[in-house]
Amino acid sequence: MNLKQHTILKTDGKPAFVILPYDDYLVLCNKKQTRIPVDGTIPHEVISLQVNNDWSIIRAWREYLGITQIEMAQRLKVRQPTYANIEARHAKPRRATIERVAEALNISIEQLA
Repeated sequence: MNLKQHTILKTDGKPAFVILPYDDYLVLCNKKQTRIPVDGTIPHEVISLQVNNDWSIIRAWREYLGITQIEMAQRLKVRQPTYANIEARHAKPRRATIERVAEALNISIEQLA
C-alpha cells in the first residue's frame, strides 16, 4: 500500500501525528467511507432517488448505500421476498420493523421518516 502522508514531529523529533487522505485512513481502518450524515439529516441524493423513482424511503436509502436486497434480508434475518415487501412503495411496516431496518442500514429511525 502506497499511502500519501505527512508526519508532524514533536520537539524531540519523534512522530506525534500523521496526516493522510481520508480514503487512505478508511483503508487502514478497513472501513467503508460513510455516506450517512452524522447530524441526522437525509442526503439530497436519497430524497432524489425516492422522488424520481417513486421508491419508498427505505429503498432509496438502500440503493444510496449500495446494499442489495439479499444483503438487507440477511442483516434482518428474513428471506429476500419478505424484505422486498418491507421496502415496497406502499408498504406500511410496523415501528419495530422500521427500527430494525434503520439499525441494519446504520441510520437513525428519524432518517427513515
